[in-house]
Amino acid sequence: MSLFVLLKIVHILSAITALGANLTYPYWLRRAGRDRDRVLDAIDGISRLDRRIANPAYVLAFVSGAGMILTGFYSFGTLWVASAIALFVLVTILGITVYGPALRRQRAEAERDIASSAYAAIERRQNLLGLFVTALVVGIVVLMVSKPTLG
Repeated sequence: MSLFVLLKIVHILSAITALGANLTYPYWLRRAGRDRDRVLDAIDGISRLDRRIANPAYVLAFVSGAGMILTGFYSFGTLWVASAIALFVLVTILGITVYGPALRRQRAEAERDIASSAYAAIERRQNLLGLFVTALVVGIVVLMVSKPTLG
C-alpha cells in the first residue's frame, strides 16, 4: 500500500469520525428535552466528544490531507484544495472563538434556569451556529469529493 493511499484512508476515516460526532449533537440535546439535568449531561457529553473525538479527528484529517498533498498528487495552489483549507481555517476559528464559548454560555444558562427566555435565545443561536459550521464542513467534504475545476 502506498503512503498516499494510507494517508487517504486516514483522511477519510478522520473526516467521517469528526463530522459524524458533530452530527450527533442536536440529537443529544433534543433527547434531553427540557430536563435541566439531562440537558447539562448532554452539553457535557458534547464537550467531551469535541475534546476527545471530533477535534482530534479534525486535526488528523488536516494533517493527513496535508500529507497527501506533500506526496505530490495534489498542490496547495489547486483551487479546491486552497478553498477547502480556507474553510477548515474558518471552521477552526469559529469553533475556538464562537462555538466553544457559546456552548459554555448555554451550559451556564441551563444551570441557572432552563425555562428562561435567556436560555431559549442562547439555544436558538447555538443551533443556528451549529448548522452554519456543519454546512461549512459539508462544503469541505463536497470540495474533497468533487474536486471541481474552473473551465
